[in-house]
Amino acid sequence: MKKRGFEVCNSFKNNNINLPVRKTKNSVGYDIEAAIDTTIPSIWKTVFKNISIFLKGEKNYEEIKPTLIPTGIKSYFEDDEVLILANKSSFPLKKGLIMSNSIGIIESDYYNNESNEGHLMFMYYNISFTDKVIKKGESAGQAYFQKFLIADNDNATNIRKGGFGSTGS
Repeated sequence: MKKRGFEVCNSFKNNNINLPVRKTKNSVGYDIEAAIDTTIPSIWKTVFKNISIFLKGEKNYEEIKPTLIPTGIKSYFEDDEVLILANKSSFPLKKGLIMSNSIGIIESDYYNNESNEGHLMFMYYNISFTDKVIKKGESAGQAYFQKFLIADNDNATNIRKGGFGSTGS
């Protein structure tokens, strides 16, 4: 019986996707690679564009949005576990990349959900002055399995129906 692990999403089966691995025997996290080349634009382009719009007296500002890095990977694990997606420790210093959601929390019912099959993606902002490219096969981030606890009076019964943001606000 399978307990926890990673699989390639069906839509990426023919894309030579590598399953995540720990790089050393004492590593906590599994390194997850990018499934495609992904450009993460500098937020400063949008900031300066918005300043120009402001100075002209206009109000049609461009929203600063994070960039999603597809991995082509999904993960299965037990109901009392969570998969935590985290930034590579070197990314802020070397690339100016920070995760827009600090960490990604993946629940067990995200696996094989009907809207995106449980596809794991990393959300980044680029705070450097130049665009950054994460190439296919380059590490996009790390994932950690962890047990979690539930409060005595918990009575959650809803069932997940989709992917990103499907459990509410």
